[in-house]
Formats: sequence, structure tokens, C-alpha cells
Amino acid sequence: MAAWCETPGVIKYGIIGVGMMGREHILNLAVVEGAEVVAIADPFEPSRQAAVKIANSIQRGHTLQVFEDHKALLDSGGCDVVIVSTPNMTHARILLDILSHHRTHHVLVEKPLCTTVADCKEVLEAAKSRPDILLQVGLEYRYMPPIARLIKEVKLGRVGTVKMVAIREHRFPFLVKVHDWNRFNKNSGGTLVEKCCHFFDLMNLIIGSQPVRVMASGGQDVNHLDEVYDGKVPDIIDNAYVIVDYSSGARSMLDLCMFAEGGQNEQEICVTGNAGKVEAFVPDNTVRIGSRSGGRQNVETIKVFNSRVRYEGLHHGSSYLEHLEFLAAIKSHGKKPPAVSLDDGLLSVAIGVAAQKSIELGRAVSMEEIKVF
Repeated sequence: MAAWCETPGVIKYGIIGVGMMGREHILNLAVVEGAEVVAIADPFEPSRQAAVKIANSIQRGHTLQVFEDHKALLDSGGCDVVIVSTPNMTHARILLDILSHHRTHHVLVEKPLCTTVADCKEVLEAAKSRPDILLQVGLEYRYMPPIARLIKEVKLGRVGTVKMVAIREHRFPFLVKVHDWNRFNKNSGGTLVEKCCHFFDLMNLIIGSQPVRVMASGGQDVNHLDEVYDGKVPDIIDNAYVIVDYSSGARSMLDLCMFAEGGQNEQEICVTGNAGKVEAFVPDNTVRIGSRSGGRQNVETIKVFNSRVRYEGLHHGSSYLEHLEFLAAIKSHGKKPPAVSLDDGLLSVAIGVAAQKSIELGRAVSMEEIKVF
């Protein structure tokens, strides 16, 4: 193995899982000042080779430590931070291994935190015994510049008291992943956990109260129906409507379609209160702000960019901004908590689980049934 690259003042990162998103983290961290990827771990050789090729092209003179197993990476002692970007169903086991390890590794875990509420709660319980570890959940949609601007305007009171949040994601089908793990609910947690925890997190953040009831309708109508893996046809849904009621009296709705490539924007977010309305559009990078008193003729339209973004990547700069925020928390030595907590991760998963259950049962599901609180 090559020696560790010793750079004073640099936070050293190891990436566990270097499929598409793991390699995306390598590209982001390459332009984050004060960060350096020094190790990767993945049992799948083609992914390891692809990650090494990328790292060698952007980190000239810096040689990666390469492992097949995440435990070997942890034992190596060369990382300050680990990023968990493995298939969803492996998150719980890997996080528990990190939290029980004798070394301290701060953690950024990709969404969803885990695939079940029970696993999320087990990780939360284990984290209580490791106050030395900062753990952030990768719900990076919060950082997309137009969405971040929308959140800011809402917090500034531009809509008054939030009454409704509507989110539309019309996009392409799920991409192909290693061993096609994302084609089945048992691996991903289901589409409304795997994909939509991002949006449930945004709803929770914007509304600021507890979800109490979820009602959903959805199905698998177009995608993956002609695919067969080990004799099994994929069971992930490709479209849904989800309504969430909150204790404040506010409500939210998700409109998801994963066979809608022909749209102008993949994400449209609308927040309406008793005083006005704010909308954000991605990838148009547009925010519209209007007040009830001003009416349609006085809607302000703003093009939004974040000058801090040095790498746009797959998520419009949000992963880069996420890394900046997490690195700032690490360097604060406990004075600045991670921006997206384990509790945030748990709640976003729990709404997805409730929505999947609502579709299965054909009725509304209370959050009490999910046993999240």
C-alpha cells in the first residue's frame, strides 16, 4: 500500500462505496479547500477501478489507499471523515460498525439514513454513546441554490404562516446501479423512501412541525416492467401522490412521476401561506415571490446562483455546498452541529415508510403506526 499523503491542516476523507454517488463525492471534495480523499472501500472491483482513475486524474501525486472492505478502511487509521455512499440496505450495518469502532471517524451518510424506521432508531441509539462523532445525513436538496433561497424567503416571513407545501418531481427512471440493487423495495426501502426522503425532509424543514398522518396513492405503471433479475420483476413504484398532514394544521403534497423526461424542470416547489407564495424551479434556478396584497402583477422573479459553488456536479452544486457546511462543523470542534441531523434523517424515512404503507393498505396511515416518536 502507498503511504498516506501528509498535508498539514487538511481533513482526510475515506469513501465507503464508490459507485456513482461515491465517485461524485470524490469530484466534489477535489475542489473543497482543506479536504483530501485518501482512501476508498468497495467490494466491487469495477467501481474501485473507476474511482481510482478519477482520483488519479484530479489528485495528481496523491495515492489512494484502496480497500475491499469498509472495516479495513476504518482500521487503517488514516481518515478523519468517512462518507457512506453504499447501497441503502447496507447503511445500518456500516454505520453501527463506525459508531462501535475504537477510532473516531466523523460521518456523512448518503440518504436515506436507513431503509427502515427500526434501523434508523438503532443508529440513533448507538450514536448517543459517541458524542465525539459528528454524523450528518446527505439530504443535500436543502442546498440547491433556488431551494435554499425559497427556504430563506419563507423563514423571513414572506409567505406569512405556512399553510401548504407542494412539491413536484417529474423526471427520468431510476438509473442502473451495481447488481441492480435499486430495483427492489427490500434493498432500497421503496421509491418513496429511496428517492423522496429528500422532499419529505424539505417539507419538514419548511413547515417546522410534526407530521401526523400520511395518505398516498401510487403504482408501477411504466418503468422496469420488462426487466427480470434472478427470475424476479422489479417492484418499485414509478409514480405517486403523497399528502402529509402536520400538527400545525399545515399540509403538504408530493407529485412524483419517474417517466416524465419531457418537462422543463425536474423539481418545482411551491410554499403558500396566509400572506403570500414562493416558488422554486430546478434546474431553471428561478425563484418567484408574490404577496396576496400585490396580486399577480407584482410577482418578483429572481435568477438564483450561489457564487461559492466550484463544482455543479449531479445535483446543481448542492453536494459541494453540503461538503462546505459539514467541513465547517468538523472544524468548529463541537461548536457548530451538523446541519442535517440523524433525527432529520429518521423523520424523512418515516414519512416515506408511511407513504409506502398507505399505498399498500389503501388508506391513510398515522405516524403513530410507524412508531417513529
